Amino acid sequence: MLRALITRLAQTLLVLFGISAMVFGVFFATPGMDPTARIAGRGASPQVMETIRKEYGFDRSLPIQYAIMMKKLFISRDLASYANRGERVVPEILRAAPVTASLVCGAAFIWVMTSLLAGTLAAATKGRMVDRIIMALGMVGISIPVFWLGEVMNMLTQSRYHDRWWFAWVPPPGYVPLTQNPWGWFLSLVIPWCVLALAFTGIYSRVLRGDLIALSHEDFIRTARAKGLSPTRIMLRHSLRMALIGYTALFGMDFAQLVGGGALMTEVVFGLPGVGHLTYQALSNMDLPLIMATVMYSATFVVIANTLVDALHMALDPRIRPNR
Repeated sequence: MLRALITRLAQTLLVLFGISAMVFGVFFATPGMDPTARIAGRGASPQVMETIRKEYGFDRSLPIQYAIMMKKLFISRDLASYANRGERVVPEILRAAPVTASLVCGAAFIWVMTSLLAGTLAAATKGRMVDRIIMALGMVGISIPVFWLGEVMNMLTQSRYHDRWWFAWVPPPGYVPLTQNPWGWFLSLVIPWCVLALAFTGIYSRVLRGDLIALSHEDFIRTARAKGLSPTRIMLRHSLRMALIGYTALFGMDFAQLVGGGALMTEVVFGLPGVGHLTYQALSNMDLPLIMATVMYSATFVVIANTLVDALHMALDPRIRPNR
């Protein structure tokens, strides 16, 4: 167990190093991507350019620049933005993280509950009208772009029907902290939750249905039927447990990617100052420190989620547990 833990930690560090080196190389080793010009601004004199180059250490070798940036990001945590001089990026990430976590956790709860119900019901009614309706609705959800649906919801709730009783409760786009006003926090996020969860509900319900139908032909399911177990018990106690292996793998990666900033479009459309919105601003300004911080934040979540998914798989399926 200890050896496996050390191996996993070494793999995590290697992945994070590779990602950080790649992002750093794209912005510093690519011709025409000199950050000095972006910091100095347009029309800066050669003297100003030289001063900034020495101040930020751009006159040193790339390995040394990379080491300095990693030290400021992970050890001293005083890495400052190039676009907003003096603004430290780590506190910005920490301020944005609760917004993204609130958005993603609420949306994940919705899509997990609805997809489990829809996928199981569709598999149990395979080929019938209920199955066809659920799969058709799932395809509609997958096909609707998040940014388009978000803009439509903003148009309906903020302008056209805002005075009607069914949308009068919707607050203006933005975020209300949970600690400041829990009810306002809920109202500000309920529509973004539903918009973000819609596509994932369609994907997950279709994946779960396919896995459950495929498992219905396995030998252990036939044995359970031969023992006289009811179809409901077979579905919930045997088939669903095995189908959740692929389901949790998909969920772990999607959830980590969204928490790491993958909900960018939803945050931008609804004016939520989360990590995705922060990444969007950093890319617009080509702000390398902020981009590096958000990328490492996202990569860390993905690596941690991968580890947790592996542990959950071993709990669901004893066959893949390591031999003692």
